[in-house]
Amino acid sequence: MAPRLNFESLGPAGIVHGAAALGLDPQVLQTLLDHIPMRATAVGRDHRYRYANRAFLDAMGLAPGQVIGRHVAEVLGEAMYQAYLPVADRLFGGESLRWEGWMDYRGRGARYYEQTLLPYASEGGAVDAIITFGRDVTELKQREAELAAKVAELEATEALKSAIVDHALAALVSTDAEGRVVEFNPAAERMFGLSRAQAIGQPVGELIIPPRHRAPHEAGMARMRTGGAPRIMGRRVEMEALRADGSEFPVEMVLWRAEVGGVAHYTASMYDLSERRAQAEEIARQRDALRQSEKMTAMGSLLAGVAHELNNPMAIVMGRAALLESKCADPALRADAERIREAAERCGRIVRTFLGMARQKERRVEPVQVNDMVRGAVDLLQYNLRSSGIEISLQLAEGLPAVSADPDQLGQVLLNLLVNAQQALAPQPAPRRVAIDTGVLRATGGAAAGVWLRVADNGPGVPAALRDRVFDPFFTTKPEGTGTGLGLGVSRSLVREAGGDLVLEEAGTAGGARFRCWLPLTADGAAAVVDEAAAVIAAPLRARVLVVDDERELAALMQEMLEAAELEVAIAESGSVALAMVEEARFDAVVSDLRMPDLDGPGLWRALRERHPALAQRMVFVTGDTLSPSAREFLQSTGCACLEKPFAPADLLARVQGALAPAAG
Repeated sequence: MAPRLNFESLGPAGIVHGAAALGLDPQVLQTLLDHIPMRATAVGRDHRYRYANRAFLDAMGLAPGQVIGRHVAEVLGEAMYQAYLPVADRLFGGESLRWEGWMDYRGRGARYYEQTLLPYASEGGAVDAIITFGRDVTELKQREAELAAKVAELEATEALKSAIVDHALAALVSTDAEGRVVEFNPAAERMFGLSRAQAIGQPVGELIIPPRHRAPHEAGMARMRTGGAPRIMGRRVEMEALRADGSEFPVEMVLWRAEVGGVAHYTASMYDLSERRAQAEEIARQRDALRQSEKMTAMGSLLAGVAHELNNPMAIVMGRAALLESKCADPALRADAERIREAAERCGRIVRTFLGMARQKERRVEPVQVNDMVRGAVDLLQYNLRSSGIEISLQLAEGLPAVSADPDQLGQVLLNLLVNAQQALAPQPAPRRVAIDTGVLRATGGAAAGVWLRVADNGPGVPAALRDRVFDPFFTTKPEGTGTGLGLGVSRSLVREAGGDLVLEEAGTAGGARFRCWLPLTADGAAAVVDEAAAVIAAPLRARVLVVDDERELAALMQEMLEAAELEVAIAESGSVALAMVEEARFDAVVSDLRMPDLDGPGLWRALRERHPALAQRMVFVTGDTLSPSAREFLQSTGCACLEKPFAPADLLARVQGALAPAAG
């Protein structure tokens, strides 16, 4: 039912009648209507204002006489009146309405209003007026809009921060002033092996800081809580961190402080340095290995030069001792000469083994006697092994077939195995033993298929967990600074390149480490077994040989060696003299030193190739070493035989016999 209020006389003077109708004091009603914080109006069916309170009049900037009794179109304007008519029809039909929105009264600017429109009817009568209560909430709406914009901006900022934090590569861990975790991003979850739910609220020191560092951490947190100066704030520091599984790893950390609602918070940004450290250590190892290699190369070149200079006197000692042994009728003197010869041969093997290791040349495959290679390697390391208190025992099978291998590379493999054994035994108590044995590898049916070699020691051996890794590059069980981790890997590669293999055998009851390699035979190795004692020419050659060497004593020695085989020998002290002698007399072969003043060996060969091509093909070159690439290339291009110093008489006779063979045929 509509309110019971008589508006027929309502106006500035009609309040008295309205108050009486409501049982109110007229002054009270007037004061109430004029001071409520809302606009109150009454409009009759004639669309004229019957009442307007003070709030409405002030908002419109009108006096009471400009509103009361005036038409709506006159007060609000024609446009507002036309918008008002459809609403009025609904209200005069008895419908109550509530509306809000932006309105522009009398061109005073758009304002936001909330309005309640009620139909009014006298008691028992039809609706004859519209009562409107409204308020201007423009400022409120503006504040709401501003607040909504700030909220949206904050949400966007938070979303951006969340996206950055969640997708950051660095682990971000935030704590409150007490050191309890308040943020733990996905990168931190992956780094430390903890979920965010497990980390939130926990003391950060117990989660990610190793126990030995927790006391300094707690002391630092306490110092900052009491206003003390931070020591690592904003600086990049490297430290150890703790994973959930208890393992420690290196991190780089930057710590900063932020105030949130007046409360201090600390955030640490951390990067895992494990891979970077491993790479740095690897680079350092490779740098050390390269530096060591450079030092070894320089030392090798120096020692190779020294060894080269030793070859001439060593060849003289070996040759003279062999000749003296053959001339001695007294058994005691012959025994002394034999001992001199054996010592000289041992020196020769050491020199040849060393020079073989120092050569930088392409791989060459040729028949190799494994037993000779073992003896040379042992001779080379004899002093080091003996001074380390290591006993060497050799059990070398007699009459081994030759294997197909690069002699220098095979020597490198043997020396590496022996050096490894020596280093493994160094910290062990006596007795320290290394055993080397060889044998024939038999195929199905019993035929020889290859030759095997084993190097075994009684040291600590290789732990079972590491047996599968000993041949991996850069892996080593030696103390830091002792090895590079390349020796065994390179050794296996060299042996496999030769068609064989290098393996780590089970230690057995004796313990220690046992490395066994095998190599295939030469093409005719299965049928040919070398007689190591055979080293003489069966029958005299009866030919004329010219020996060319600027070392007079060595030339005389070679002359005597060849004359012992009933060869006719002449000596020339240089290539020029030899060339003149060839023009004056007939010679069936030429034995020439490679490097000489005046006309050297290559120059002599070129001259003979032009003047006496057949004789140029029957030359034997004698040299102290073939380290020089130019010397190697020259020898390969000629196809002539080469004899390296020092040498035994049988070696010289064998080369000369080979050179004379085409002429004999």
